[in-house]
This record gives sequence, structure tokens and C-alpha cells, in this order.
Amino acid sequence: MSVDEANGAPANGDAAQTPRPERGKATKLVDRVFNQLMERIRAGNYPPDSRLPGEHELASLLGVSRPIVRDALARLREQGIVYARQGAGTFVSAHGSPTTQLAYSPVKTIADIQRCYEFRLTIEPAAAFFAAKRRDDAAIQKIASALADLREATSHQLHRADADFIFHRSVTEAANNHYYTASIDALKAHIAVGMHLHGLSLLGPRQGLEQVFQEHNAIYKAIADGRAEDARDLMQTHLEGSRDRLFEGRVLDLSF
Repeated sequence: MSVDEANGAPANGDAAQTPRPERGKATKLVDRVFNQLMERIRAGNYPPDSRLPGEHELASLLGVSRPIVRDALARLREQGIVYARQGAGTFVSAHGSPTTQLAYSPVKTIADIQRCYEFRLTIEPAAAFFAAKRRDDAAIQKIASALADLREATSHQLHRADADFIFHRSVTEAANNHYYTASIDALKAHIAVGMHLHGLSLLGPRQGLEQVFQEHNAIYKAIADGRAEDARDLMQTHLEGSRDRLFEGRVLDLSF
């Protein structure tokens, strides 16, 4: 059976004999492929003016049919992210590439770390909510993989800021909304500062590593179970707890 047949696209053009994917399912697949390509472009896997793999290769790589890839590429073209060259393929637009569209000033003060937490509290609980509603097996597996790395580090009384970030980013990916992922990517360096300092605070006499792991584990379970409100509230509590542990409950007054 061909890739197209496995995904519901007719191999012989006989739509009456070969069932097509349901409209809602096809739309979700296009959304997923669109977001995956956006993330790869944003991450620099496909830099400006580079040629994307062909439809057949992308379909095989992403596990979908060529019509799904075609629709996702059409959406990227409509937004100016990619452009087509006659007979040559699809290329990343230098002007439309999202790699330079979102950036934040570097962390300079303790107040900036608090501002970063404040901003994360406006987007990550919502991302966790939608992750619980929209997650698929691949998204759950990615979160679980980061959680396993956190479990391993915790068992050795270590804090891995890289695994911590991947966990949070994987949650935004599961929400299937590239605006959440773009925001957390733009904040990566800022989040890293807070995570590093928070990790140091967990190694003190109170040894809070196990508690933080359990907070991550609870978020994962809520998303995996599809409990959207719980996922949102648990992420909110986790981020507030991280901030309060770092600042020992004494947040700064950011008023002018």
C-alpha cells in the first residue's frame, strides 16, 4: 500500500472507491504539518533561500500523504514564508522567514527574570490547556521523553535545565499553535537564566528537586489524560512555585 493510500488519498484517482480522510482530520493534519515546517524553518533547519525537501520526501518524513503536505505548503506560501520556483521546488523566503520576527532584549537584571516569569504565566498555562485538548501520540511521547530525563536527573540529585526547557517547549508544541512555540523559543535564553538559578535553589538544604519533578509529572498526566483545566491550573501553580522558590516568596515591585 502506498503512503497516499495509507492516508486515505486515492492511488488511482477513483474517489468513489477509496475513502478520503474526514474533513476535520485532514484539517488537523494540515495544521500539524504547517506547524512542524514552521518550527523547522524557525530553528534554522531550512535557512532563508534554501530548498525544502520535495513533497514525496516531506510526506514520508512527516508520516502524512502528499495532498496534506501540498496544502501545508500552500498555506506557507500564502503567508510569505516560502516561495515556489518553476521546475525547481519550494524555497524559504528570506523576508518571510519567522526566524527574525520575534526577539526580546537580553536579561540584564533580577527584575527581568521576574518579568520573564510574569510573561510565561500569561502563555504557558493556556498552552497546557490546549495541549490537553489537542495532543496526539507523538506529542505525548515527546513530553514523556523530557520527563524521563528529568526523572533520571532527579534520581541523581541533579537539575537539568535543558530537559526542563524541552519539557515546557514540548507542551507548547502539543498545543498545535506555533505562536506559543515561537514565543518560548524567543524566550529560551531568558528562561535558561531563571531555570539555572531555580535549579541552584533546589539543591539547597530543603532539596526541592523531587517536588519539582512531581509538578512536571502532574502536568504531563493531565495533558495525557485530556484534563485541560487541570493542565492549565497545574502549569500555573508550577510556574508560580518556581518563581516563588527562586525569589523566596519576595517578588519585586515592578511599578514605575
